[in-house]
Amino acid sequence: MAIAPEAREEWAAFARELGHRLRRARDEAGLTQEQLVELAGISLYAYQQYERGAATRRGAPTNPRLATILAIAQVLDVRLEELLPAAPKLTTR
Repeated sequence: MAIAPEAREEWAAFARELGHRLRRARDEAGLTQEQLVELAGISLYAYQQYERGAATRRGAPTNPRLATILAIAQVLDVRLEELLPAAPKLTTR
């Protein structure tokens, strides 16, 4: 049985690194999670999951939509590239 690409360890590591970058950028901006989500118009619960690099029951990391990441980047006044780690290869094992 093939492993779905998003459930691979590389994607979990990607989600964790994204979470670290979100936290670092938010701290540097001097914002609380509550302030950031209000300005970005997103859910606090979802943002907390992104910042934690949380995974679903099947092991796939929680993935924000592109529009969500763009909103966060705008609120934090950072380039998208500063938030996103290098993406893992999309090949399956």
